Amino acid sequence: MSDSPKTAGASLGTVEFVALMATLTSLTALSIDAVLPAFTVIGEDLQLENSNNVQFIISALFLGLSVGQFFFGPVSDRFGRKPAVYAGSVVFALGAVLAATATSLPMMLFGRLLQGIGASAHRTVVMAIIRDKYVGAEMARILSFVTAVFIIVPTLAPLIGQGILFAAGWRAIFVIMLIMASVGCIWLAVRQPETLKPENRRTITPKVLWQGLEEVVSHKATLLYTAASGFVFGTMMTYLSTAQPMFADIYDVHETFPLYFSGIAVVFGMASIVNGRIVRRIGLQNMCRAALGIQIVASLAFALYLLFVDSTPALWLFMTYLSFAFFCQPMLNGNLNAMSMEPLGHIAGLAATLIGASTTFIALILSVLVGRFYDQTLLPLSFAFCVFGGIALVLVVLGARVQKAEKIASSNTISAEASA
Repeated sequence: MSDSPKTAGASLGTVEFVALMATLTSLTALSIDAVLPAFTVIGEDLQLENSNNVQFIISALFLGLSVGQFFFGPVSDRFGRKPAVYAGSVVFALGAVLAATATSLPMMLFGRLLQGIGASAHRTVVMAIIRDKYVGAEMARILSFVTAVFIIVPTLAPLIGQGILFAAGWRAIFVIMLIMASVGCIWLAVRQPETLKPENRRTITPKVLWQGLEEVVSHKATLLYTAASGFVFGTMMTYLSTAQPMFADIYDVHETFPLYFSGIAVVFGMASIVNGRIVRRIGLQNMCRAALGIQIVASLAFALYLLFVDSTPALWLFMTYLSFAFFCQPMLNGNLNAMSMEPLGHIAGLAATLIGASTTFIALILSVLVGRFYDQTLLPLSFAFCVFGGIALVLVVLGARVQKAEKIASSNTISAEASA
């Protein structure tokens, strides 16, 4: 498999390729953000005794994302990228039907679990397709542009969800998800050639999977960057799980919540464009360290303000803080993934599986933990951004040192073999 940033025999132009990859990855965002405005109504319809349990509608989806990647990554390495997406779309459709017809929380959570498992195919395979075609800073650049286009969905999804909620009820939201999945699947089938070459397909056996796992684990820098990505994603998942209750409980924002949520999504998209334009010049490591530094300082300052000045700051101040925090996120997500995947292009599907599943699992645990401490204040969120960002920064610095040592060791080994 070539590591050249050229396209691997594909006729699809860069603009359409980015748009298609963004459409496929946006299925996850749509599944999360479109349902947020309906939290209160869903909780009432399903007769939840504890209103905080509505957060599990998000957690169940992420659990499915984590579990499903262990299946669809190897499948994409064996049968090709496109068949894996087709299979995932079928599972997602079944989950959407279950969620749309749910009459109890367990039924809803099972449907959401299936949706997450199905959407994991899109998430894993998109990463593998991009890695099939690009490497290093070029891969990070393409990921940033994909994220910038993809952000249109989380920007509009709450507004769409709110409109559907008023017009047709919360169950119709899941019908829209089903339609979106079908559009992406058909577009992929018609326009995107298979990027996995026949000679690079891997047989699915326990031995092969174990060998792939051993190779991923052998790259200590990859493990450190993956853990850092988990803590970064943990802050994002914490916000997604608690955003609607925070705006409703603290600021009495209900019908206009999608507007505020979309505003933060716009900031996220702008940062993705900035990252895509400057990452090759500044470098992956420098971008990650700068972004984490900004996130830590802004979150610490906001937490101290909450503790010593005003526990319920003005809404404009809260939005300003969120803008700083979320401007950093796109400069971390794609860049950390690119650094994690860099030495693993020949097993891109399996590597994307292990990295994506580990990242999601770490983030899921962190978000559930912080979510249980939600006390109708902003402190849990600000502390999560500060502490998780600090841990991620330490892991990134350690990863850079380990990566440098690994390259020196590899160079010495090659030199010794050449002189022997």
